[in-house]
Amino acid sequence: MDIQDSAGIHISSVIVGALPEQAVDVQGALAALSGVEVHAVADDGRMIVSIESTGDDATLSHFETIRQLPGVLSASLVYHQYETDPDEEA
Repeated sequence: MDIQDSAGIHISSVIVGALPEQAVDVQGALAALSGVEVHAVADDGRMIVSIESTGDDATLSHFETIRQLPGVLSASLVYHQYETDPDEEA
């Protein structure tokens, strides 16, 4: 996933709640979004998702897209960080 530009990268974590019977479809839709990665899926439809983008507007757009996916009951932004140089560790 290479979404970084010279200005840095925005990294966000989202908890997504999906209908359990539609969790596989939601997971597939999330995986199809550029810069979005599903890290874990629980049996009850909860998912840990990250968004990597080049700006606040792109992050917000992805978040709104996630919220409106069929089968999604909720999406909660739980973490956001801006990295000026994501390849450099602190």
